[in-house]
Amino acid sequence: MTALSLKKVNKSFGSVHVLKDIDIEVEEGEFVVFVGPSGCGKSTLLRVIAGLEDASSGEIHIGDDLVNLTPPSKRGIAMVFQSYALYPHLNVRGNMTLALKQEKQPKEVIDERVEEASRMLDLAPYLDRFPSELSGGQRQRVAIGRAIVRQPKLFLFDEPLSNLDAALRMNTRLEIAHLHEQLGASIIYVTHDQTEAMTLADKIVVLRDGRVEQIGSPMELYNNPANQFVAGFLGSPAMNFLPASLLNEGDDRTMGVRPEDLFLDDDGVIAARVNHVEKLGGDTNVIAKVSDFQITARLFGQQAVEPGQKLRLGFNPQRVYHFNREGARMD
Repeated sequence: MTALSLKKVNKSFGSVHVLKDIDIEVEEGEFVVFVGPSGCGKSTLLRVIAGLEDASSGEIHIGDDLVNLTPPSKRGIAMVFQSYALYPHLNVRGNMTLALKQEKQPKEVIDERVEEASRMLDLAPYLDRFPSELSGGQRQRVAIGRAIVRQPKLFLFDEPLSNLDAALRMNTRLEIAHLHEQLGASIIYVTHDQTEAMTLADKIVVLRDGRVEQIGSPMELYNNPANQFVAGFLGSPAMNFLPASLLNEGDDRTMGVRPEDLFLDDDGVIAARVNHVEKLGGDTNVIAKVSDFQITARLFGQQAVEPGQKLRLGFNPQRVYHFNREGARMD
C-alpha cells in the first residue's frame, strides 16, 4: 500500500518557484530521506506534505486520501521539529499527552500509549521532569515520543538531529533506526547530512533547486549516480572530479573517482603533490594537488605521508565515472 503519493507538486512564493513538478511515492513502512543542500526545497516540501504550506499545484495523497485541502490536524501525520518545540510549562508526560487530551482520547488509552512510547525511548525515569531539566538528546526523544503516541499514518522529521553534538547525533540516529524497526511506520526524514541519509534510509530522494535529481536506495545512488551532482553529494569524503584530458588528451569529459578508490602506486597515472594529511588512526585522508585541481585519497590504515611530498596514485578503471559538460552520467 502507498503511504504517500506526490503528483506534479509545485510550490511558489510569489514569483519564486521553489518546488518544481515533484513526483514521489512512499510505500507503507518505508523510511524515506529527503536530502540536498541548503535552499534545495526539502523542508518546504515537508511542510507542504504536512499542510503547513499549500501546494500551488499538483496532488498530495496520504494513504487513499487526497489531502490538498485537508488541514494539518486531520491529515494523520505527526511532525518532529529541529527545535523540539516542547511546551516549557509542561513536564514530559504533559507534553506527550497534550494532543491526545485535545483529541479527547480515554485516559486508559493515553496511559497505555505513553507507557509504550516511554519504554521504546527510555523516557520512563523522566516523565515528571520539565524540558529545562533535560539534555538536548532527552528533549529530542520527548519530541519523538509525542509523535509516537498519536499513532499517525505518517511521521515527518525535519532535521531532528541538527541541534545535537556529534556523539548524541550518532546515538539518536541509532534510536530512530531502531524505532522504525519496532513501529514499522512510514517515515519522511529531511536532512542536509548525507551520512544520516545513507545510514537511515530505505530510499533517498536527492533534491536540487526544487527538483528531484534521483530516487533510489542508498547503495543504488552511491554506486550508480545519475549525474555529477548526485555523485558528489553522496559519499564522505566527496567524490573527486578531474578533467579526463589530464589522462587522455582530447577527452572533454569529467572523470569522477571516489577517495576510497585511490591508492598509492609508484607506477600510478596520477602525479600529485600533498597539501594536507588527516591522520584519523584507522584511515588517512591525503589532500593533494593534481595540476590545478585538488583531490582527496582515503587510504586504509596509518600511512607515512607528509605535506609537500610528491607521490603517484592509481585507481581501478572499473570504479571511475564519466560525466559530460552538462553533468549527466555517460557510462
